[in-house]
Amino acid sequence: MSDLSSEKKHLRRQRAPRLPAVDRVLNQPGLQAVIPRFGRARVTETVRAVLNEARAAWRAGDAASLSDEDWAVRCVARLEREAKSSLRPVFNLTGTVLHTNLGRALLPESAVTAVAALLSRPCNLEYDLERGGRGDRDDHVEGLVCELTGAEAATVVNNNAAAVFLALNTLALRKEVIVSRGELVEIGGSFRIPDIMARAGCKLREIGTTNRTHPGDFRQAIGARTALVLKVHASNYAVQGFTASVPESDLAELARGHGLPFMVDLGSGALVDLGAHGLPREPTPQETLRHGADIVTFSGDKLLGGPQAGIIAGRADLIARIRKNPLKRALRVDKMTLAALEAVLRLCRMPELAACELPTLRLLTRPLEEIHAVAAKVQPALERALAGKAAVVLKPCRSQIGSGALPVELLPSLCLAVTPSTGKRGAGTALKQLAAVFRALPVPVIGRIEDGSLCFDLRCLEDEAGFIEQLGQWAVGSGR
Repeated sequence: MSDLSSEKKHLRRQRAPRLPAVDRVLNQPGLQAVIPRFGRARVTETVRAVLNEARAAWRAGDAASLSDEDWAVRCVARLEREAKSSLRPVFNLTGTVLHTNLGRALLPESAVTAVAALLSRPCNLEYDLERGGRGDRDDHVEGLVCELTGAEAATVVNNNAAAVFLALNTLALRKEVIVSRGELVEIGGSFRIPDIMARAGCKLREIGTTNRTHPGDFRQAIGARTALVLKVHASNYAVQGFTASVPESDLAELARGHGLPFMVDLGSGALVDLGAHGLPREPTPQETLRHGADIVTFSGDKLLGGPQAGIIAGRADLIARIRKNPLKRALRVDKMTLAALEAVLRLCRMPELAACELPTLRLLTRPLEEIHAVAAKVQPALERALAGKAAVVLKPCRSQIGSGALPVELLPSLCLAVTPSTGKRGAGTALKQLAAVFRALPVPVIGRIEDGSLCFDLRCLEDEAGFIEQLGQWAVGSGR
């Protein structure tokens, strides 16, 4: 029994891969060359990890025997892979201009320049250069917001959900907030207005029905515990048919008559008149404030076309109370957000320039003939890259604005529909594999699968040269 056990151990040692010492791999020229980039400690740690994994794989029955040079190559590949940022630029060819999962609004060059200028140097974030003392970070954008909206005062937090939360927590803590049942919206990620209100410490008083709410519903609901009248813009859905809602001006008058603040959550936050650019109209903060709202909240990274931010604008006394809330510090924005937002707001002062310099507005208003010109350049290159693998057909399609803005409005566009050269059997798998290949390109290409094809909507493709240049990688990525 003992002899048999010894024999098994001997055979196992014979089959075991000869793993080199850490120093032997570390001294390979390929690894020595990358030490200045990654540091000796990181490189040594990686060599140990790779060898330990190989030893564990052998114990699991997956033996590997490589030369010292091959082990070094494997270590360098791992170092390179782990050095890549998880946040990467992509080509958004989904047909959704403001795609939440792909970063929403693109910043104009002026905003990029403004942010870059502050990244490696101190700045006057909370320093008043004229007085030589402490300042307020809101000062950098408050004047612009007030100029563009007509508000008395404004403050900025890190997104619109935070803006709504902070305003409710400040103005209606432990009291009732009246809101129409048809406006209890849910935004992305199952984030719901009733949940925000509950977390803000408010009691929801919902009135009316899903499709119809009348002034009398509000009047009957107002009582001693009422702190606020809230209207939520249905920016991510539409109720059509037998409907009724109370105009903002009527709600403002009703709230004012009872000494209550009237707050409107606009969400999408267009500061430029979209109708003037041939797009469907969207209510603006300036209109809402003219209708009598005391507080309006809206996003910075939707139709405004700026960085992620939540803007609260309105009556000076209410904004002052919101600023004093201890949660304001927890929700505040940093210098980069303020720099980008300031640049975007300055563009909004010049609507004729905003149409071409704000990427969001430029892409939403992109003429169909310009998209045709992009297709003429891209289609032949895509056909060459996919020759024998898939058919490429130019088709009319519809783009959507996205991020809950104008949800039922679609924009005419063009897409390249890529259909793998397979029969019906396995077509779904082939499509998923093709989409994965495009996502694996140096700059991943994100499209949408629709009607048996991988569709690339060209509305948002402005760097067609960069797209074409990397198509040669498809052959490598697909094993062609």
